[in-house]
Amino acid sequence: MAGHFEFGLDTFGDVTAGPDGALLTHAQTLRNLVEQAVLADRLGLDFFGVGEHHREDFSVSAPEVVLAAIAGRTERIHLGSAVTVLSSDDPVRVFERFATLDALSNGRAEVILGRGSFIESFPLFGFDLSQYQELFEEKLNLFAALLPQEPVTWSGELRSPLTDQLVYPPVEHGRLKTWVGVGGSPESVVRAAHYGLPLVLAIIGGSPARFAPLADLYRRALEQFGHEPQPIAVHSPGHIGETDAEARDTLWPHYKANIDRIGKERGWGPVTREHFEVEAGPSGALYAGSSETVAQKIAAAMRAIGATRFDLKYSNGTLSHEHMMGSIERYATEVVPRVRELLAESDAAGEPVELDAADRADAAAAAEHARD
Repeated sequence: MAGHFEFGLDTFGDVTAGPDGALLTHAQTLRNLVEQAVLADRLGLDFFGVGEHHREDFSVSAPEVVLAAIAGRTERIHLGSAVTVLSSDDPVRVFERFATLDALSNGRAEVILGRGSFIESFPLFGFDLSQYQELFEEKLNLFAALLPQEPVTWSGELRSPLTDQLVYPPVEHGRLKTWVGVGGSPESVVRAAHYGLPLVLAIIGGSPARFAPLADLYRRALEQFGHEPQPIAVHSPGHIGETDAEARDTLWPHYKANIDRIGKERGWGPVTREHFEVEAGPSGALYAGSSETVAQKIAAAMRAIGATRFDLKYSNGTLSHEHMMGSIERYATEVVPRVRELLAESDAAGEPVELDAADRADAAAAAEHARD
């Protein structure tokens, strides 16, 4: 997998705890988020992604506004959503907002389109949750039609048609970089390939190796649809500390509170420390540990999937701004250089990806599901 690799950060703008343990205001959380992005730019990271939510525990409901504020204080880092919930938005307005961001940032805007893992935006904006699938499929179809920036004539079932319509402002140089974020279904992977759009795999639990067959399916589908190869990125949560124990002990109470809160809404039982440690272990999807531990794990995941970008979701529940700043610093100055070394070494040695028994079972199950 020799080639160009990129490393980024994602945040949902989780409302965090201050030095006294009390929750910060949403406004202060947003201001801190901008400082985190400024640090990421100064340290040379490639991408900074901001999620979209419409609920009490997250501060960002308008990612493009936050990204525009970041654009004014940064110079080189690419800025995007993580993800834009296209199902409950209008594709034309989304395109306009990100084209505007692209202009303000001198060509650094990206958009990651997805369905999101929360549903609060559907009743908030008057969309029928029973049309969850249809809304995304139709709106992605329209968004893809806007990308060439030519007059668009389009019609669908759930939105008013367009006739010979141009959308403004035009992207100044080339096309707006547009990804599709997926959670692991073969149908979503093939849909991204159908439009020839780059793929972001959100791997938030279990072994990253189980996504390898889906990455292979995506590459085969791109070829079958007649598209050029496209990059694959991985999005996963984590936190980097001085040692494995320090990183995990720091993250654990915030991780548990966050997962338990969401789990209560979705009918899950309380998360255990044992489960947390498994996810933070070599075959889990939580990148929590020392710089060396996290670097080894990122390199292994990228090799298994053939990914060329890794985005660490560094915000985790109420984890403090100070701890996140420290994690960003270690990620940029220690983890990323080490991952590049490891990937270069494995390329030079021509090492195959080796999976343990559990990973092989996960990969086989995913491959069988992808063939169905």
